[in-house]
Amino acid sequence: MHKEISAGGVVYRRLNGRLEIQLIEDRFGRMTLAKGKMEAGETIEQTALREILEETGVTGKIEASLQVISYVYEHDRLGTVQKEVHYYLVEAEEGRLQAQLEEISGVAWYEPTEAWRLQRDSGYDNNDEVLRLGLEKLGVAIA
Repeated sequence: MHKEISAGGVVYRRLNGRLEIQLIEDRFGRMTLAKGKMEAGETIEQTALREILEETGVTGKIEASLQVISYVYEHDRLGTVQKEVHYYLVEAEEGRLQAQLEEISGVAWYEPTEAWRLQRDSGYDNNDEVLRLGLEKLGVAIA
């Protein structure tokens, strides 16, 4: 079985005293978090920060590990793939939001409860807990 490691994060910023959460709209129209595959020679943390920068145009710093999600999927060429995705809480440092249009449709900042609503309404189920954990670490309680 082929193994694939990816990493990404719940990216946040504070703008004029307001907390905002970054979400991506993927090419399937679903809301998700920035993430991508690990490259040779990278640490998992470096992968997360590189993917966030590539997909969104924003640099960041890792504040905490949130969760590791594992699942299996079938690939046309590789067969059965065991995928492991490491998620971190990442504070945005600089950069201007710019979607990597080859891979995603859009990226934007959202008020925390709106980000949660979008995740619940049009995100992937396995990201619910990741976003909830990130919001919790930022002091946002989700019912």
